[in-house]
Amino acid sequence: MHIAFDLSFTHTEGAWARQGSWVGQDFPDVRMYMELARTAERAGVGMLFFGDGSGIPSTWRGSIDPAVEWGIQWPRHDMSPVIAAMSTVTERIGFGLTYSSTFMHPFYVARLLNSLDHVTGGRIAFNVVASTRGADAANYGFAELMDHDLRYERMEEFVAVCRALWDSVAPDAIVRDRDTGRFADPAKVRPIDHRGRFFTVKGPLASVPSPQHHPVVVQAGNSPRGIAASARFADLVFGFGGNLMAQRRHRELLDEALLSERRDPAVVGILWATQVIVGRTTAEAQARRDAVQEFWNEEAVATYLSHNAGYDLSTLPRSFSLAELRDAIVAAQASPAGLIGSLLAEFGEDHTMSRSEFFAHGRGRATGLDHSVVGDPATVADALEENFAATGSRGGYMFSCPLAMPSGFADISELLLPELRRRGALAPAYPGATLRENLAV
Repeated sequence: MHIAFDLSFTHTEGAWARQGSWVGQDFPDVRMYMELARTAERAGVGMLFFGDGSGIPSTWRGSIDPAVEWGIQWPRHDMSPVIAAMSTVTERIGFGLTYSSTFMHPFYVARLLNSLDHVTGGRIAFNVVASTRGADAANYGFAELMDHDLRYERMEEFVAVCRALWDSVAPDAIVRDRDTGRFADPAKVRPIDHRGRFFTVKGPLASVPSPQHHPVVVQAGNSPRGIAASARFADLVFGFGGNLMAQRRHRELLDEALLSERRDPAVVGILWATQVIVGRTTAEAQARRDAVQEFWNEEAVATYLSHNAGYDLSTLPRSFSLAELRDAIVAAQASPAGLIGSLLAEFGEDHTMSRSEFFAHGRGRATGLDHSVVGDPATVADALEENFAATGSRGGYMFSCPLAMPSGFADISELLLPELRRRGALAPAYPGATLRENLAV
């Protein structure tokens, strides 16, 4: 197994105030992340990952007020400077950074990631996302979300442009001949002259090739169109954990798509997004789980679910079929993954559900407790080993934790990972010099 930590929400949804949180330091104090990076590297964690969203959740009843009041999925800062700072106190651990191909321009992102790959010494991954949230779209001048499949077409072109830019200066282009003063070979620095449906980019990239040349590219789409995009360009895939049937289906569909792209499925792993609450004893872990639930009032749950679906769930009728809900969300160009996808997999599209039942299920999704692994180190390790074997044994886990920063991730580092390593379940820690080498399946 390869292990990554998802640090996207270490300070939201009440985590900032829970027992074990920092005292005297608050988000976005970079010292918090620098300390956690050192702890994670000692444990052999492969990558620290940051998701992103640039809008304050406003889908629920068209208002940002509930998200602001309860700290739901906000505040969110651009974490590229934080990654640069964490890299100065570590040597091997990698860093994943998220940007939206729906809103951003590939030249800017390719240049930034090249620079960060230099700063970190070849430890950067680019998580490319097709954005589904109206709050983000409004900040980039979009009155409505782009069509779902069109977002993936744009993503594929976006990644192709980034890769062309990274290749526009050959790895051996830089000469640095002190005797003649000749810096580089012009024959090895060429424009890309890209003209596509979404982007026109002259190039070349005005940068020195970075240690990895191409940062590791990560993608998380689990719709048929998203899986097709993963097969086309992703070095590593993120998948939703917690539902074995859905995980197996994702792995099967990805393998089929990789073969159709003439790529080897054995070398493209999936990191399953899995929430972990570990304690020294099972009783301690369960008490921590119960404490998480205390934060979530009805308004906080509804705000979270609406934001992540991209659909105002206050408009739900008294009862509805899951197929009707899915179709309404798709028609709004939003995402039926997450909770709705899990309910469809569990109950089927013809299942009728009341509004109150839906939000009862939604509470588990908002807290993450519907897909959490909870227990002492041995119990959690047993569950992970069983799941890893059942889903193809390629990739590993992207651990999130709803407990306080830093204690939640520190306990995973200091309790769970040593147990997994003792069993021989973990990939070797940092066998190479770059993130690409260290995350090889």
